[in-house]
Amino acid sequence: MLAEKAGLQEVMEQLLRKIIARQPDYHHAYNALGYVLADRGVQLEEARQLIEKALEYAPGDPYITDSLGWVQFRLGNLSRALELLESAYKKRPDAEIAAHLGEVLWTLQQQDAARNIWREGLRQSPDNEVLQGTLRRLGVQP
Repeated sequence: MLAEKAGLQEVMEQLLRKIIARQPDYHHAYNALGYVLADRGVQLEEARQLIEKALEYAPGDPYITDSLGWVQFRLGNLSRALELLESAYKKRPDAEIAAHLGEVLWTLQQQDAARNIWREGLRQSPDNEVLQGTLRRLGVQP
């Protein structure tokens, strides 16, 4: 993920594809590649397929469920995204999952619920980059 932070998304994508080719049962690579694509808003159907493949290897994993919820959000499937992200957050109340769940709630005009989730996320991890970035991008003070 360092390549992504350095702005080298294409390099990271190539590396993840190589890992998948060499270790086709390594669910973390499927999830990482799917999430990166979804987060960039590109190749969303492929991202969904990659993340679903990761879930086949690790059913119920809250981080992979979060990724699937995020790609569903990017695809415009808000009710499915909400369902998946709520499930992920119940299993693992993590700041990054809170960022995603809050954004879906915000988009669904459930601002109070979104702020509550974001506040919980900030209590757990006040410096989480994804959560902080979401709040800045949306111009929200939880």
